[in-house]
Amino acid sequence: MTNLQGKVAVVTGGASGIGLATVKAFLDKGVKVVIGDFNKEAGLKVEQELKEKYQDVSFVEVNVAEEQSVENLVAEAVKQFGQLDIIFNNAGIGIQKPTHELTDEEYKRVIAVNQDGVFYGIKYAIREMLKTGGGSIINTASILGSVGEPTSIPYAASKGAVNLITKSAALEYADRNIRVNAVAPGFIESGLVNKEALGDFYDGLVEKHPIGRLGTPDEIAHAVVFLAENDFVTGTTVMVDGGYTAK
Repeated sequence: MTNLQGKVAVVTGGASGIGLATVKAFLDKGVKVVIGDFNKEAGLKVEQELKEKYQDVSFVEVNVAEEQSVENLVAEAVKQFGQLDIIFNNAGIGIQKPTHELTDEEYKRVIAVNQDGVFYGIKYAIREMLKTGGGSIINTASILGSVGEPTSIPYAASKGAVNLITKSAALEYADRNIRVNAVAPGFIESGLVNKEALGDFYDGLVEKHPIGRLGTPDEIAHAVVFLAENDFVTGTTVMVDGGYTAK
């Protein structure tokens, strides 16, 4: 097992939800964390709040759909903390819309953020990890990368791609001590996914999870930490979905 104390991590989509929960989980393990997020206002607010308790945390604005922006994020992490040991490619967006009504722009935007953003994160993280003898890359996939869902083609396509990007990169770099894994959340209670916002639709989501409830951001964060710590896990996607995909 890897002791995470003093390691350096980048978390994209780190200003809210699963990303923020993971940032806090890493900080509690003694990891130095760079938060990458598209929302500058939220990112700076989170940075300020976390600095009241933790010293080694900072925010860098990033658009993961743009390669240069991701390259800059990784470079800033190395500039601030000297190296990069962990990257959690978590930033993502979704759209639910009848397939025949999707615009080309809508489809490509989801692919750019969810799929291309993971590729860019892997690419530039590996360049740094090769310099220091290894590291851990964790990507956010989804239950919808493994099972279908109506009106979700762009999202499902992007998350299915994340699963195979993860496996391919893991095989390519296993002999250089770079592990690549993914976590696949079920529906998580955060943001607008709650009983008050969704009404009866919320109950339908709960019914799809045999465990009888939705997940929490902290439960996904703990899985990410496990993947960062366990040296014998690579090339896998860990389902954290309350039994959703077991049916």
